[in-house]
Formats: sequence, structure tokens, C-alpha cells
Amino acid sequence: MVRGTDAREVPMERRNLGQGLVVSKIGLGCMGMSQSYGTQDETESIATIHRALDLGVDLLDTADAYGPFTNEALVGRAIKDRRDDVVLATKFGNERREDGSWVGTNGRPDYVRRSCDASLARLGVDHIDLYYQHRVDTTLPVEETWGAMHELVVAGKVRYLGISEAAPETVRRAHAVHPVAAAQNEYSLFTRDVEDGLMATLRELGIGLVAYSPLGRALLTGTVTASDQLAAADFRRAVPRFEEKNLEANLRLVARIEGISAAKGVTAAQLALAWVLAQGSDIVPIPGTKRRTYLEEDVAAGDIVLDSDDLAALEEAVPKGAAAGERYSPEQMARINV
Repeated sequence: MVRGTDAREVPMERRNLGQGLVVSKIGLGCMGMSQSYGTQDETESIATIHRALDLGVDLLDTADAYGPFTNEALVGRAIKDRRDDVVLATKFGNERREDGSWVGTNGRPDYVRRSCDASLARLGVDHIDLYYQHRVDTTLPVEETWGAMHELVVAGKVRYLGISEAAPETVRRAHAVHPVAAAQNEYSLFTRDVEDGLMATLRELGIGLVAYSPLGRALLTGTVTASDQLAAADFRRAVPRFEEKNLEANLRLVARIEGISAAKGVTAAQLALAWVLAQGSDIVPIPGTKRRTYLEEDVAAGDIVLDSDDLAALEEAVPKGAAAGERYSPEQMARINV
């Protein structure tokens, strides 16, 4: 039975990531509240964060690059009176200017320290629970970046450290400097790159996986049926997976998922989230939304149990690598798995 919208009476299951970090089995990605996915509504976004906390979702994910900078400030305002209810995650490394223009990937120790202090100020907190290197700076050894991150833990500014979209060997090198609690990577029925070596490395080292875009940037929800329905400023218009021919092919896969979800009495989005959750108790998806209705739908996915027949049906419907088109532009793809 899937929980209804009034889910506070049913405590959310919690999962262990790494190094003793325990979080709700589903988190909330906050990026879309400030950029990338059409118009913003701060009032509804803050209400969505509050509703997430009421439903037992405690892992909130942001980054200094989101906005840029404005998403951290929004999250900070939302949690001002509820800090103890939150496992707060943010990131550094994708350097942007105030006008939103791109500078580059930056992992220099002085930048790490300045970024952390700036994030603390915007969030209005005295510590960050999980601090990620958002992208790896290939111009210097990862050990230099992680040395500075380790210092932040020693100083009490950060509790746990994470890394995003890094290659297995890079994760090993970072982990040798300071234990990695979580790796954040895209993971969904449409994006399964982590299964090609990274997942085994994470499990060997005792590192949890935080899965972003578990709904394929809404593609797996069945609500995106044509690229021209996306707002002009929506970044998905530049994503190959949403280009016309690729989108047509991907929607055929989504139709298969919808057939399975209908038979189970759940939505396609809930089935896609349940699939991610079923891949291991060390995996925590962070679907992003800025609306309470979608949040409640996502949270309800935590109660769906997939048996071996369900998983086999999904594997047959959407085999690994079946999605058409890359998940990022060529420029962005060059900065991942390094």
C-alpha cells in the first residue's frame, strides 16, 4: 500500500550512507527552485521544503552554483527555524560569477575555504552536514582539494564529505585523504553509468550513493512529451536526450514503464523511484521538485515494494543503455567521471 499525502503518521525509513551518516531514504533536490526548470516561486518552494520535513524527508541538497548562490539563500530561509530537522548538503567547485556566467571547475584549497565560508553565510548555519566537491578540478591533484576539505571537518565547519561525478580511482584517492561519506551521481532507469565500476568501488569502501535526477529530469514521469513544451530558458532544451528524435525514442521507453506502473496501481514516477531504491539500501535518491504535489507523490514511492518479477519486467522494458542521447551537453560530459 502506498501512503497518502498525510504521511507524517508513518515514519520514513532511514538509510546509512557512509561513515555513520544516516538520512531519510528519499531526499529533496532543491536546484530547480532557483534555476534550470522554468519559472520560480519562492513561496511554494519554501512550502515544499517545509512539507518535506513534515513528511520525514531530512536530506536537503543544494549548491553554491545553483542560482548561482540564490538557492542556498532560499534553503537557508526555509530551514531557519528547523535546522535540527535537516541533514544539509551543499557543494562547491562549479565556479560561477554573480551574473550566472561560468568561470570553470575550481578545487584550489583557498577557493575551498572561501566557498565554505560563503555557503555557511548564505545558509545561515554554523556547519554543513555534507559538503561535496561538485566536480573534480583536473588541473591539480585531488589530494590538494581534499586536504582543504579535511581541514573544514577539523574546524567543525563541515561534518561529512562527499564527491560528485568522479571516477572510481579519484574516489579512492580522495577517500585516502579523508573518508568519503557519499558520492553523488546521476542514477536512474535511463542513466546507469555508476554500475560500470563506480558502484563496486563505493561498496568496497563503504561509501553511500546519493542519486540525483532519479526521474531523468522528469522524462521518466511521462509529463514531458515534447521539447517545445519546455520553457525557453529550460536547460533541458540543450540536453541531447531531449532532442526531437531522441525524445521520441525515449518516450517509447517511458510508455513501457507506464504500462508496468499502471498494473501496479502507481505512477510512472513512483515506479522509477522505487527502482532506484531497490538497487541497494546504501542508495538515497534526491528527486528535485518545487511543488508540494510532486513531493508527496515522490515520498509515497518509498512504500512501494518491487519483487523479482517487477524488476525483471523493468529490465526488459528499459535495458541498461537503452535511453537515446547523452544526459548532458558535450562540454558538460567532459567534466564528469574524471
